[in-house]
Amino acid sequence: MANITYREAIRAAMSEELRRDQRVLLMGEDIADMGGSQGVTKGMLAEFGSGRIRNTPISEEGIVGAAVGAAMSGLRPIVEIMYMDFLSMAIDPLVGQAAKWRYMTGGQVTVPVTIRTQGGAGWQSGSQHASLFEGWFTNVPGLKVIMPSQPDDARLLLKAAIRDENPVLFIEHRDCYPRKGEVGEDPEEVGEIGVGRVLREGTDCTVVAWGAMPWVALEAAEELEATDGISIEVIDPRTLQPFDLGIVLESVRKTNRCVIAHEAVTFGGFGGEIASLVQEHAFDHLDAPVLRVGEKFAPVPFAPVLEDYVVPGKAEILEAVRRVAYATV
Repeated sequence: MANITYREAIRAAMSEELRRDQRVLLMGEDIADMGGSQGVTKGMLAEFGSGRIRNTPISEEGIVGAAVGAAMSGLRPIVEIMYMDFLSMAIDPLVGQAAKWRYMTGGQVTVPVTIRTQGGAGWQSGSQHASLFEGWFTNVPGLKVIMPSQPDDARLLLKAAIRDENPVLFIEHRDCYPRKGEVGEDPEEVGEIGVGRVLREGTDCTVVAWGAMPWVALEAAEELEATDGISIEVIDPRTLQPFDLGIVLESVRKTNRCVIAHEAVTFGGFGGEIASLVQEHAFDHLDAPVLRVGEKFAPVPFAPVLEDYVVPGKAEILEAVRRVAYATV
């Protein structure tokens, strides 16, 4: 095991797969010499060369479209889209093409493409460089959506995504990049897509969180136990599509309360889907309504004070857990 950052874990996953399979290549804006906007691919050009670490023009539709064609032709491309906001310009090749071809051809054509992207607020980067809308893509049959928070999960699930025969959207939160954790070094170890993880066991309330929010939820859990004597169980689903409903229901049947926390806008977010499923399958176990914590319905502001107001943090999780714990809703 090595104690490395989330950023280094992602780089390790891609490097291991590039060494293992000559069909794997990287594509994206400024990923070669510059190492990408977040430095994730820094140093990879020297080892793998410009034939496999390929800079692209500034055209998200063109990048994803070319990668989809390459995947259909037998390669296994990994695409880096600089900010998640920019995926809106690649909707057709990702949603209209990549996600549908395996189904439309009865399995004769596969599209093993991995789309890496990152986002998240807290950096005062403005409304066009800080969005998260993972919920959009969980609604697309044929597309898998992964959003891990822990370095070891990032490495193992990215390797699983690269080896998968289906298109995978792999979402990274920029606040996770400097986070450190113990990460395995076996190049053949691969994660399992569609399986959640209990990050902290508890008895009084289940908090389901993903992206950077599990880290916030863990901090809130420590405070709640110290100040209120409330024991929080924190679950990171890791994969949003397919979603591990079983691990959430098992926890809720134990704690009898549930809070769902994500950074994306609350209204219409993926948290609403989980809340509906929990109430559908575990209603008799609930002692309080399921609450959601998410971003206010506004573009992410540039001004720090406004960004802090719009984007959820520990205070919002503390408030939601206390509301369900004391059943004051």
